[in-house]
Amino acid sequence: MNKHRRNKLFVILALLLCTGVVVWWILSQPDESKAYVQETVKVIRHDVSSTVLATGAVKPQVGAEVRVGARISGKVERLYANIGDDVRKGQVIAELEKADLEASVAKAQAEVKVAEAKVADATARTKLADLDWQRQQNLIKKDFTSQQAVDKALKEKESALAGLNLVEKQLDAARAALKEAQVKLSYATITAPISGVIASVSTQQGETVAAGLNAPTFVTIIDLNRIQVDAFVDETDIGKVKVSQRAAFTVDTYPSKNFEGVVSAIYPKAIIQDNVVNYDVVIDIKSPFKNLLRPDMTASVTIYQAVRKGVLMIPQKAVLRESGRKFVLVKLPDDTLQKKTIKTGISSGRNIEIISGLSEGDAVVIENR
Repeated sequence: MNKHRRNKLFVILALLLCTGVVVWWILSQPDESKAYVQETVKVIRHDVSSTVLATGAVKPQVGAEVRVGARISGKVERLYANIGDDVRKGQVIAELEKADLEASVAKAQAEVKVAEAKVADATARTKLADLDWQRQQNLIKKDFTSQQAVDKALKEKESALAGLNLVEKQLDAARAALKEAQVKLSYATITAPISGVIASVSTQQGETVAAGLNAPTFVTIIDLNRIQVDAFVDETDIGKVKVSQRAAFTVDTYPSKNFEGVVSAIYPKAIIQDNVVNYDVVIDIKSPFKNLLRPDMTASVTIYQAVRKGVLMIPQKAVLRESGRKFVLVKLPDDTLQKKTIKTGISSGRNIEIISGLSEGDAVVIENR
């Protein structure tokens, strides 16, 4: 009995296996009715513009990022800047210890006063010597004095003039020394050269800074109202980019917000990284961006070429290639197909321009297998 049941089970399994093989064979056969699905589209006229895509970054404009440092050595006595603070041009950022500089200014001022006094004395002596010489000249005309006295008076006048000239030079030197001391004193008070935001602070209050060939940086100020986008365009596309072309970009922080811009400059020198040649294209931002954009944000840039109006367009997938030539299949009124050689232009999205070979209203075939 058990043997009979086993035989029956084997027969059932064999039938199921055969059925499965038959079904698989049927399903694996190509459906001739679905081998080709033909779709036709009309050749239409459409406004089109080609685009250049590039990746870039938000950067401060030239002069909008300034590193502020000290031109003299000394201890930082006061530091008024913190990261994120808004500052105005001319606002005091830091002060260095300046007691010695103030003493130098006071000394130079005193030397100026001494020199001024010497000039006043020499001026009086010169006037007196000139009067004496004039008097001797009048006296000799009346034979009331000697020629020797006249010559002596002239010598005294010339000597007084020379002395006056010397002390005047000394006064000029003293004034120059005072100006130099005042300038050095002004270096101890560090002010903001531009208005903006404190981006970084690299010195602490109480530290001693040493000025060398490069001035030690205290803070970095960025004017967030003067920023741009530097787009890195591949060498294969740079020939299409021109100044004044419209551009648009997005940043990762606001992926759904488009910022408008315009090409303002193209750097002539290439940027080569990993053997890839790119050119820096500067985009001036025209959309409002205050409190939205920050330096070094990554930007996805689209640069638009000149718009061409009313050009013939068809889907790119309708274009076929054979022996290096492009052609399409045109469906005629009697439902027959005709192969037509075409010449294409610029592409825009999924469509491509037709320069020659087709007319508006022609029905071209799109074949999908």
